[in-house]
Amino acid sequence: MSSNDVDRLIAEAMSAEERALMEKISAEPHFVRQTLSIFSGRNWWVNVILAVFQGVAFLGGLYAAWKFFGTSDVLSALHWGLPSVTLLLMAATVKMGLMPTIEANRVIRELKRIELQIARMRG
Repeated sequence: MSSNDVDRLIAEAMSAEERALMEKISAEPHFVRQTLSIFSGRNWWVNVILAVFQGVAFLGGLYAAWKFFGTSDVLSALHWGLPSVTLLLMAATVKMGLMPTIEANRVIRELKRIELQIARMRG
């Protein structure tokens, strides 16, 4: 039995009102809304600090990269190139550290949908 068959059986078992409610809440939010959702909840302040740090590190890395490409001698290139690479890698690492929060929010949203379906089946 495929996933589509299971979805069809669930849809047939629900009333029209329940189907309309499930269609309303089952729409997956777009990426921007999912990204902004990390700034809510219990640990919103941690994510704000990480996002600010990530932005500052990225901008600092871009500035250092700009200076790196404008140099002519090797010592200046090292002086600007190494901090550029380090800051850009730090920014990417912090950004990837925030992605599990988005995925956790998606899992929680799906669990709430399942809880709603179970509650409707009981009621």
